[in-house]
Amino acid sequence: MPKTTTRRTMTAAARAAAKRAERSHREPDPVATVAGRTVLIEAPKNGWQDPPEPSPEAFEDDDAPTAPGTARRRRVLTALLAVLLVAGLVAVAVLGWHSWEARRTETARTEAVAAAREAAPIVLSYDYRHLDRDFTRARAHLTGDFRDEYGKTTKTVVAPTARKYRGVVKATIAAPASGGSPAASVVSASPDKVVVLLFINQVTQSTQVSGSRVDLNRVRVTMADTDDGWKVSAVDAL
Repeated sequence: MPKTTTRRTMTAAARAAAKRAERSHREPDPVATVAGRTVLIEAPKNGWQDPPEPSPEAFEDDDAPTAPGTARRRRVLTALLAVLLVAGLVAVAVLGWHSWEARRTETARTEAVAAAREAAPIVLSYDYRHLDRDFTRARAHLTGDFRDEYGKTTKTVVAPTARKYRGVVKATIAAPASGGSPAASVVSASPDKVVVLLFINQVTQSTQVSGSRVDLNRVRVTMADTDDGWKVSAVDAL
């Protein structure tokens, strides 16, 4: 073979090798390795123009099982949050209820004291000249068993004695020496029941007494909330 032909053949072979090397440098291998894993990428029909680069997200397995410890911690955390939520709601409800009860009790104190100041002088006073009217008026301020007891006592004991000795009793609530509202204090209170302590002056006149007798008494009046307002459910002399 002539030297010229041999040289041309070698030159063509070198060019072909150079082209293959250049193509190999530009075009990625259809078999790519990313993060230690092998991915097969199918070449397009027209060859590689700008081959895609696989991203790390492509290799994340969404169906991979969760570690038992992680799942257990997640369940415990969910249960704990649920318990805290329920406890918080209960605490808010309890605080709201206590606040509501406190407002009701404060209103009861004010209303019951006013009702006791009005009722006590009427219940503890009478005049032998119009007993039926006085006792009827007094019963309008009473409630429950005490109303029935008052009716029996005034009919069987108080009325006969008052008529016999011409008794007249006038009760008033003592006022402070310095003036101001009549003396009254709350012993205990709830939204439906209030116990009030009153200082009562009773002036008594009868054929058994020379002139007038003044008695200074402390009276504990129990007030009950009824459909008709605050009424006296008990009176105790101290």
